[in-house]
Amino acid sequence: MSTPPSPIRVVIADDHLVVRSGFAALLDSRPDFTVVRTAATGAEAVRVCAEVSPDVVLMDVRMPEMDGIEATRRLVAAAPTESAGPRVLVITTFDLDEYVYDALRAGASGFLLKEVTAERLFDAVRVVAAGDALLAPGITRRLIGTFATMPAKARVAPTPGLASLTARETEVLLLVAEGLSNPEVADRLRVGEETVKTHVSRILTKLELRDRTQAVIAAYENGLVVPGSRTMDQGRGRGTV
Repeated sequence: MSTPPSPIRVVIADDHLVVRSGFAALLDSRPDFTVVRTAATGAEAVRVCAEVSPDVVLMDVRMPEMDGIEATRRLVAAAPTESAGPRVLVITTFDLDEYVYDALRAGASGFLLKEVTAERLFDAVRVVAAGDALLAPGITRRLIGTFATMPAKARVAPTPGLASLTARETEVLLLVAEGLSNPEVADRLRVGEETVKTHVSRILTKLELRDRTQAVIAAYENGLVVPGSRTMDQGRGRGTV
């Protein structure tokens, strides 16, 4: 008989007790999750994560002492490698759109609405715990809008490794930047989903990126995709799998 997988270890960081308690109760109701600690401030979240090494952190944005964006940045910076450390799932509401770009740049793996259903919460935690990113098309559109209004001087230096991408990898990156999931990319390119997963993995390795969320940002920051233009169509139809 095989040993069941260990539960996903979760830390919940939110300055509202009701929110912390509510999410904790939901997650603890499922056998594949265990809430190991909670935190009421960003600074406390950083300390707690150093002590208990969770798999996933549900991170509020607006918290005292240190906001969720800075806490996310410190958690990612403290990880020994790009793939190590907890995955951060930012808890947000639609009125926090101005924080989307900053949180993703800080290393968040996705966003979750506070009004989320229980099943959506479970799915989201599982997705980021598995090393994937939760970046829905709606969030991608807001990310594009934020990036489009940024002064050029505020954008970061080019991502190393872009020149090493093959034509097909560049094509996959462009589709990922549109917010397409792996199955959707596979359908668009008429290839298998496993092939797409392989391409995405190679892209992340070559660009030294944490997950597909960071790949989306890299695509925009390096001019592969230009908000408001037809740049997304460039590069399609080139190369082979």
